[in-house]
Amino acid sequence: MRRALRLRAERRALMRAEADLLAELKRLRIRVPQLTGALAASSEGLVLAADTEEAESVASLTAAALRAALRLTEATGQGGFRELLVQGERGYVATYAAGSSALLTLLAEPRTNVGRLHLEARRSGARIGELVDGALDRPENT
Repeated sequence: MRRALRLRAERRALMRAEADLLAELKRLRIRVPQLTGALAASSEGLVLAADTEEAESVASLTAAALRAALRLTEATGQGGFRELLVQGERGYVATYAAGSSALLTLLAEPRTNVGRLHLEARRSGARIGELVDGALDRPENT
């Protein structure tokens, strides 16, 4: 029962942070105009904020990719997860750690400057992490 109440309080806290998360995604898309989609999600695949049509499926796949990346970094002794970049024929999918419990996933055109993508995404990931971790540290009892 306590766990269920805690999870509900966390969900409400994250919903209150959604506007700030969306604003950060919008600022990121302005700084990197080649982005075709952006979302913030929990490490379990729950969409926290999204600026893309396929948010639910991308968040779910991102959570699965995170699990594989965590196993890979652990098995190879590379430390904790930081980021994952996948290049396809039609562009990039990049996922970044955002604080202790969230992820930032970006979809980008093939002409994207990957160095710029990393630079701006790491900045936004840090901000998103602050917002999410802060909301989870202070869930209100409502």
